[in-house]
Amino acid sequence: MAILRNAAALFAADGYGPTTVGAVAERAGVSAQTVYNSIGSKRELLKAAYDVTLAGDDEPIPLAERPEVKAMYAMTDAAEFLRSYARLGRQVAERIGPLVLQLAAGAALGEPDLVEHQRTTDQQRLIGTGMVVAKVDALGALAPSLTVEVARDRIWTLNSIEVWGLLTRNRGWSGDEYADWIGDAMCAAILARR
Repeated sequence: MAILRNAAALFAADGYGPTTVGAVAERAGVSAQTVYNSIGSKRELLKAAYDVTLAGDDEPIPLAERPEVKAMYAMTDAAEFLRSYARLGRQVAERIGPLVLQLAAGAALGEPDLVEHQRTTDQQRLIGTGMVVAKVDALGALAPSLTVEVARDRIWTLNSIEVWGLLTRNRGWSGDEYADWIGDAMCAAILARR
């Protein structure tokens, strides 16, 4: 766990390219060989550090199986569900946001490992967002003018780390202000008018 937390911190602070396995090992107080033996290559180190940062721990429990997410999916009011999803998004963004923004900058420069990583994580987030919209649709609350795909894309955009970064880092919004507005924006973007 110490290796992964230190790797995430270095990747977020210095970027993927400049961060070496040796630097991660030194910061974690282990040898580089220990990192290679326990995690693998630098690319595997990035994936493992990302996953632990995303989840907030190293428990082998997918986000969808965690109690707070199960409780959210048990909700029967679509607006309450979306606002809960926005609050969960805030928690995740506060953990992973600095890392994702730094990795996105590297991907924009064409760093192959980061381009692939971003493609994979964007697709995973799209699948997760699709599950959120499917829940809203199952509740019969999706605006009739929207397809599930368009609704998914709207939520995927609103829930992006880029939007989180613009509002919290660039504009100085508090976490509560961000989550409240995102929740309201999600409701306005996809729910049927009452």
